[in-house]
Amino acid sequence: MYKYDKKVFDNGLKVVAYKMPQMKSVALGIWIAAGGRHENVQNRGISHFIEHLLFKGTKKRTATQIKNSIEGMGGMLNGFTSEETTCYFTKVLGRDLALGFDVLGDMVLNAAFAPKDIEMERFVILEEIKMYKDHPDQYVSELLGELLWPGQALGIPLIGTHEIINSLTRKNILEYKKRSYIPQNITVVACGDVDWHALIKNCEKMFSREKTGSVYGYEKMKVAKLRPKTKVVHKDTEQTHIAIGFHSLSRLDPARYAMDLLNIVLGANMSSRLFEELREKRGLAYAIGSQVSYYADGGVAAIEAGVDNRKISTAIQLILKELSKIKKKHVTKKEFERAREYYQGCLLFALEKTVEHMLWLGKKFVTGDKPVDAGEVLRKIKKVTIDDILKAAAETFTKENLNIAVIGPAKDKDRKIIREIAEGF
Repeated sequence: MYKYDKKVFDNGLKVVAYKMPQMKSVALGIWIAAGGRHENVQNRGISHFIEHLLFKGTKKRTATQIKNSIEGMGGMLNGFTSEETTCYFTKVLGRDLALGFDVLGDMVLNAAFAPKDIEMERFVILEEIKMYKDHPDQYVSELLGELLWPGQALGIPLIGTHEIINSLTRKNILEYKKRSYIPQNITVVACGDVDWHALIKNCEKMFSREKTGSVYGYEKMKVAKLRPKTKVVHKDTEQTHIAIGFHSLSRLDPARYAMDLLNIVLGANMSSRLFEELREKRGLAYAIGSQVSYYADGGVAAIEAGVDNRKISTAIQLILKELSKIKKKHVTKKEFERAREYYQGCLLFALEKTVEHMLWLGKKFVTGDKPVDAGEVLRKIKKVTIDDILKAAAETFTKENLNIAVIGPAKDKDRKIIREIAEGF
């Protein structure tokens, strides 16, 4: 369905591009195969810290010059850190691809890491950590992570903690950057009005002299499915926030496509069972939904909701009731077909846009997720059966695999009730 140009340089640098003739813009991303999972409990948050610092200036550009050079041409510039990758990206007109590449490449290779910038961004990140703590709908996800991966880096927020961020030195940052930002870990991705030959020349100019290094892996996730776990944090909020999570499939598992459709039926949109049952029928929640996250060696299926403080136990019971139903009884043919169409529509709509296509393509190439071609992905979705969805639900939604995190003005009796509900699942 989509024809991608690909090249691997002798030093390991990978380049991928997709020409979209109808577009005037191009989305360019420089991806690093390093993220939260390449950290440990001592330096958790360092990947995100480095991402911040790359925008603060290089040996030839100040932070202001970095921003002005892109935004002054009508473009945009951004970056993000995930558990397995870090990405710096820009969207510019096709005629300005060389400029966008020069700015991103300069950031990735020549960041200044000035001591004053490190201290300024340290303060900014510490404030960001406080901000998340002040947003219970986000903080509850951190609590769920602690339940899912106790004692592991994955169980610590991707942004880090106050203690860890305060302990990181300039030397720590430079050493981590040096061993992570090597050619074998870098993938350049461009989608839109891209000239392939010009892109390759830019890559040769920017990266050909970069030396290879040793690629670092990460600790495999440890999963113990022994009993249901709950964590309730008291906070005076107008609404109680609930996060329910289960260890699930890796992105390499063929059954992940059944898991994707299961997630859509369960809570991915307004037609889903959870939205219909808890919001439309009972008015228990304004926001409720589910999502699935995939990693190389595992994944997470999660449900999150904000509910009335007086109806915590009712909401949790109803969510678990829907999970029990979906793992014991086939979804209807109508639900099944609607989920397949929704998946197809979301994917194809996203790939019409330069930035979304670049993000989809980059994540696939950097993490080794197969297949890359959207047509093949859709063929795999079409092979999923209703039985496959039932099997995925039955294997995932078990009592031993249940984790419940709650933030709100809960009392001791609420904690006890939540534990009892979990034990009765």
